[in-house]
Amino acid sequence: MDENPQTIFNWKAPLRPYKKRSGMILRFYLSVAFLLSAIFFFFGDRILLIPVWSLVFLFYVLTITPPPEVENKVTTFGVEAAGVTLRWEALSHFYFGKRFGFNTLTIVSRAPYHYHAYMVVPDNDAKEKLKSILSLHLMYQSRPEKTLSDKMLDFLSLLIPDEDEAIKQEDLRAVSERLRKASL
Repeated sequence: MDENPQTIFNWKAPLRPYKKRSGMILRFYLSVAFLLSAIFFFFGDRILLIPVWSLVFLFYVLTITPPPEVENKVTTFGVEAAGVTLRWEALSHFYFGKRFGFNTLTIVSRAPYHYHAYMVVPDNDAKEKLKSILSLHLMYQSRPEKTLSDKMLDFLSLLIPDEDEAIKQEDLRAVSERLRKASL
């Protein structure tokens, strides 16, 4: 394979952070959708049923379908994320985050658009290498400023039940049930 001399660093990773979900999460989405649908239906806002069920479909697809693996590159001209090239002149800053156990790199463009490019970073070595390379061209933010939509997303993510906790609760119930039967 012919190596491009303009490529500084490249890595392969999933397109987005992904965590395999159980049927419990899907039942949660469906129950919330049915509840909202009933409320909208009885209050006469039937047109709002369309966005509710389209969001349920979106959650279903993103929950069931694992993302494809894409190649990301840092070149002398900018960053190429999943085939889209972002030139250094158009970019403002970057920061790292964590989602579903994956390290994520977020690169933000300059005003007036403030476009965000999200990339999954495979490991901590790649994260440190990216931090040193991108710091030469962009401003690094160790704690990014959260916008209103980021704060709302964080709040809504607290409302979604965590599967690990639910599984632990089921295990605790099963153990307590066995202990109760054994003591009888």
